[in-house]
Amino acid sequence: MLSRPAPLILAVILSVKMVMIAALLGKDITEQFALAARYTARIGLPIFLIAYSASSLVRLWPNDVTRAIMRNRRQWGLSFAVSHTVHLVALTGYQILTDQMPSPLTLVGGGGAYVMMYAMAFTSNNASMRVMGKWWKRLHTLGIHWLWVVFAFSYFGRLFRPDQQLHGAVLFALCLATLGLRIAAAAKTRVRVPA
Repeated sequence: MLSRPAPLILAVILSVKMVMIAALLGKDITEQFALAARYTARIGLPIFLIAYSASSLVRLWPNDVTRAIMRNRRQWGLSFAVSHTVHLVALTGYQILTDQMPSPLTLVGGGGAYVMMYAMAFTSNNASMRVMGKWWKRLHTLGIHWLWVVFAFSYFGRLFRPDQQLHGAVLFALCLATLGLRIAAAAKTRVRVPA
């Protein structure tokens, strides 16, 4: 089975690999930063979706694999924070090089998602859980759903761009599928078997 540090190691290796591929494929530094931002976002989404769906998977299909994912959910979340930090650096570099200012919607939605991501990462420990009490769960529930909305909204928007429709359709469908898992798991938890 997967060791506890394995998700974090995987995130670091994939992030570094994506940056290296972007450096090789980009014609100039601006394109290298653009490609690095794009590629790191693509590896961040699956890592995020594993963390997002971990509890649902184990409730719907309890087995050794889903239990291992659930046991390592904190590591998957931290791995996402690492990979998405690399994405943020690449995206910020691209915006500086092209002198682009993010839109107000991007600053509120995406910036807020990063605030939530870091808040969850810094409180992903047992001591924070004890100190924060019920607020820990509220923070992590709000944060993970905020991140899901940002990903889903981003890929939904690609459905209306002819050159990105297939990419948007596949990744938006993945976002919807994981939300469906959470809804199905919540419904299963609410259903009581008659005595």
